[in-house]
Amino acid sequence: MIQSTRKATREQTKRHNNRLVLSTIYQQGEVSRADIARRTHLTATTVSSIVADYLEKGLVAETRSQLLARGKPATLLSVVDNAYHLIGLDLARSEFQGAVMNLRGEKIHQVGIPIEGQTGEAALNLVYNLIDQLLEKVESPLLGIGIAAPGIIDAENGIVRYAVNFGWYDLPLQDLLTERYGFPVQMANDNHVAVLAEQTFGNHKSSQDLVVLKVGHGIGAGIILNGQLFYGAGHGAGEIGHVKVMEDGELCSCENHGCLETITSSRAIVKRAQTIAENDPNSPLHQFAPNLEEMKIADVVKAFEVGDPALQTLVEETGDALGLALANVVGVLSVSTILVAGSVAGFGQPLLERMQTAVNNSSLSHVASHTQIELASLDQNIVLLGTTALLLSQELGVM
Repeated sequence: MIQSTRKATREQTKRHNNRLVLSTIYQQGEVSRADIARRTHLTATTVSSIVADYLEKGLVAETRSQLLARGKPATLLSVVDNAYHLIGLDLARSEFQGAVMNLRGEKIHQVGIPIEGQTGEAALNLVYNLIDQLLEKVESPLLGIGIAAPGIIDAENGIVRYAVNFGWYDLPLQDLLTERYGFPVQMANDNHVAVLAEQTFGNHKSSQDLVVLKVGHGIGAGIILNGQLFYGAGHGAGEIGHVKVMEDGELCSCENHGCLETITSSRAIVKRAQTIAENDPNSPLHQFAPNLEEMKIADVVKAFEVGDPALQTLVEETGDALGLALANVVGVLSVSTILVAGSVAGFGQPLLERMQTAVNNSSLSHVASHTQIELASLDQNIVLLGTTALLLSQELGVM
């Protein structure tokens, strides 16, 4: 029994060292064996052995020689970007989106499938269809499939606990996909992977404490604390979209009234903008959305940019509500940076300034003064990039 424990410890140590070396190479872009040893505090022999294995597998390559002030030139190492491909799925948009990406999050191919209100088994079949299409475009060994889904996601067990829009309850999605395709599958809530994307590919690489608030069709936050993604008890950390902010407000999809989503989601904003346009024939909204029933959040953003006063008020009220909700996040977590992503972030600095003012006015000034609200550095593909970051972290140990 003791012998078995020692063996497990050696295996765990080897796995840890392997991941540490690969993560260092990935993060540095190009790095020598000696520099890896200095950064990881591993022996030169250990580093050389691990690197030799990665070279043999084709995951790492020697790129060029670097002249040193003394001694022999150092051979630099780099991760081979296309050594593996990955499939990422974003199931939290108005249509299912999927992409084949390489290890650097570069898109090889992207596909979208309209949902058209399908739920239950029909929605699950759309997921299968999307993966089937993407598999045809994979040209390198597949590292795995990453899933970002809305709702309460039990990432540890790969179960969709609660996704009301799709009628998925306790759906063992990870097991279903693993059994069907035979590849590793990792999954998490779409907001949770968004913050992983910023930490891995954005302007806040390796941030130890970071919040990404994604405001679009739904609203939620991804939270990294002490360098680790925080899921929370019940896997619902960051679900602030369903925090009640208005008494006797509109009915929300969660069956409560007055949730933040009923006021500040893209759906709520478009609904209010449609009313504005209906009551004002001179509104710039008519220019960008001639058919009001087909109005989208991008149309509202464009109309706002040309100076519609009614939309100015709408954006201010949206910022006030989001800032009030974030004041609670700031008061509890005291993080230095909150990034805003999603389609509603298209309103830009006017929205952020209103949010920042609301946070400053609704929380302890000393705490709020240390928190900056900024736009996320990644574009509308932040969730797809987050699925890549999730696979890199879970399958290769790259963080």
